Amino acid sequence: MSAVHPHTSATEPRTSAHALRRRRAATAGFHVGAGALAVLWLLPILLVLVTSLRSFNDIAAHGLGSVPRSFTLDNFRQAWVDGGQQRALINSLIVTVPCVLLTLALAAMAAFALSRYEMPFRRSLLLLMLGGNLLPPQILLIPVSKLSEMMGIYDTLPALIGVQIGFGVGFYVFVLHGFMRAIPTEIQQAAVVDGAGPWQVFWRIILPLTRPALAALSALSFTWIFNDLLWAITVLRSDGKMPITAALIGLQGQYVSMWNVIAAGSVIAAAPTVAVFLRFQRHFVAGLNLGAVK
Repeated sequence: MSAVHPHTSATEPRTSAHALRRRRAATAGFHVGAGALAVLWLLPILLVLVTSLRSFNDIAAHGLGSVPRSFTLDNFRQAWVDGGQQRALINSLIVTVPCVLLTLALAAMAAFALSRYEMPFRRSLLLLMLGGNLLPPQILLIPVSKLSEMMGIYDTLPALIGVQIGFGVGFYVFVLHGFMRAIPTEIQQAAVVDGAGPWQVFWRIILPLTRPALAALSALSFTWIFNDLLWAITVLRSDGKMPITAALIGLQGQYVSMWNVIAAGSVIAAAPTVAVFLRFQRHFVAGLNLGAVK
């Protein structure tokens, strides 16, 4: 019979208990650290929200970092009406919504053709689209401005829409190409056997399967285009045509020391992107997970 070592059997529970305590300590440390980072990240947002609701007399008398003593919604009215946020928000939506729809539509069709069919120079086209997104946009500001002037569309919203589509479609094609290429070819072959044409395969089979990726790109595209400032001040000149990001700069110049009105304008500018993200949050996370698995 084998001998039993009492020393070994006594140390095993002690070792497992020590490992359990270490895991609990590590979990607690992770939650504390993550909570601290979340507080640090949310603190500026909370400060802007509180400032947007405070009156100017309260901030002037007690300071920006003091405890609020009075609240008002008149700051939003000033930013919305007097500060021109209403017109600027409409301009941003006029530019952003068509850009998102047209860019994703063009990118989806291009990615379908490049991923599902044998085309000459297919890899070169993908590398060209990817390389175009690696170029710093600052080196293209003057050419884009001069080209829009030569075409007679300078200082118009269609010019801004064209620029946003042109500089965004390459990246979206590259991303959607990876999703569509991972779809099994047997699905497409079965549809072709049943008599489906290329358009039916794209519309009824490939596009529904790519919905998580399209939702994720929709949220990202809306955020990028809506918050863009560089191209807006490059191809636009009139104040009445500026999007909301450029209007925030004018709001800061109009209300130099009225931080409550500037904060209210910032909240108005951030509200659409927050609403879009919350609407597409489930699809956005699904798209990220799908891309990670593939």
